[in-house]
Amino acid sequence: MSAGEAIRSEWVEVRADDGTDLGLWVARPEGAEARPGVLVFHEVYGVDPHVRDVARRLAGEGYVAVAPDLFHRTAPRFEGSYEDPEAARAQARRGTAEGIAADGSAAYRWLTTQGGVPQDRVGALGFGMGGAIAWRANAGLPLRAAISFYGARIADLLDLAPHLHAPMLLFWGGLDPHVAPGERARIAAALKEYDRAYVECEFSFADHGFFCDARGEHDPAAAAQAWALTRAFLAEALIPGPPSPVPGGPPGGSAP
Repeated sequence: MSAGEAIRSEWVEVRADDGTDLGLWVARPEGAEARPGVLVFHEVYGVDPHVRDVARRLAGEGYVAVAPDLFHRTAPRFEGSYEDPEAARAQARRGTAEGIAADGSAAYRWLTTQGGVPQDRVGALGFGMGGAIAWRANAGLPLRAAISFYGARIADLLDLAPHLHAPMLLFWGGLDPHVAPGERARIAAALKEYDRAYVECEFSFADHGFFCDARGEHDPAAAAQAWALTRAFLAEALIPGPPSPVPGGPPGGSAP
């Protein structure tokens, strides 16, 4: 993306695969050229200001970012309170795997048609609940990269491991009470068993939600480092170009 290029962000409405009306929060750079795209899956608090900000940050990196409103069947454009997580979790429990799959498929279809994104240049990232949905999307859609920030309940979806299309980047907080170390070990074991490419990053000092600057658990150092790795991971998978040299490595080598 060129310096000073404007970002356009807005809600658009599409029809999900089950016939329901789905809202997509879209952020993209102005300009007609083809861009890579990223699906952004929200946590239990909905497409809130933090998720919209992440989408705009991705647009600032040159991506077309789309955040589907996964609660649109029961509470369209729901925005939960970080002070009342149980109410947000209750809203999340009203969703279904079938509905989530339909929404992810519709968002992907919008990206690769109206969004002008080539089909081989789409990635996904998600937070909390959305981290597990990014795992689901990686199994159900032809993604090139998928990122999970503190993805609770991925350990319940290990049957999808052999079907993952793209490398996974997994961020964990060492102090996260919602994802036990044993769960993380089971996830890594499944990825290794099925020879799926992945990168795992644990911040020993960070809690659940460390990336969100609107939460008390926010950790600026962990968030900054995670964002740097996110940018590199997406660029390597989605932006065409020569491989990046590894400092101290052989000439022409690429980053792992």
